[in-house]
Formats: sequence, structure tokens, C-alpha cells
Amino acid sequence: MSTEEENSVEVAVVARRERLRALREAQQLLQTPDDDNNNNINEDEDENDVQMKFRNYLPHDKQLQEGKVAPPALPKFEDPIAGLPPPEEKKEDPFLNIVPKKPNWDLRRDVQKKLDKLEKRTMKALTQLMEEEQKKRKMAEEEDAENGED
Repeated sequence: MSTEEENSVEVAVVARRERLRALREAQQLLQTPDDDNNNNINEDEDENDVQMKFRNYLPHDKQLQEGKVAPPALPKFEDPIAGLPPPEEKKEDPFLNIVPKKPNWDLRRDVQKKLDKLEKRTMKALTQLMEEEQKKRKMAEEEDAENGED
């Protein structure tokens, strides 16, 4: 498996060297001056026939205004969502939302802590009463058991 990896790396190195060599040659060709091109540039400057195109700028000079390019025409976009009718909403009476569902909800909220304390106390009191009743029953059963044995 390592030989396959080495081969693929070598192939990549060779390809990169070829690309770099081609780039260097292209850069050298661009840097070398051509006599034909220099002569053509000088002739163009002498003629003073410059054609300029303006896309985003409208020049003040009348001659340059002829070079104004029309803005590109954008294709018309049809929105598929805009064509659909809006979904129907249920219409509710706005006054129903103003009135609270239960008229005493704020009172319950304010008194809830006190109610919780009272509930704990009542539960304790009930358990105490039940314990006392059980004690009384046991006492009564014991007395009956003692009286029945005598």
C-alpha cells in the first residue's frame, strides 16, 4: 500500500513541476517586448480615435456620451409565492382576548403562598387527629379486652 501512495505522490510532483515550468514560460513570453506590438500602439495613439464605453457613468462631454452603454436587461422573475392567495385566518372578537379567562387569577397568584402553608398545616392537623383517634380505639380495645378477661 505504501508503494501506491509513493507512486501517487510522485505523479503529483511531476505534474506540479510541469505546471510551474509552463507558467514560467508564459510569463517570459509576456515580458519580452514585440516590435510589431509597439508600432501598433504608437499608430493608435497618433490617430486619436478612442472608443470608450461607459456603463455606470454619464460623461459631460457630448462626444463621450455616445459611448454610453445601455444597462443590461434583467430577466423577469416570477415569484411563485406571490401568485398564491393568502391563507384565510380565523377572525376572533378582539374583546375576548382582553378579558381574562378566570376573573380571580390575580387573587389566586397573590394568595398562593399562604394557601400552600395552610394546606401543610391542615394535613398535619388531620394526621394528628387520626393518630389521636387510633390511640383512643386502642385504649378502648385494651379496656374491652381487660374487662372481658375478668
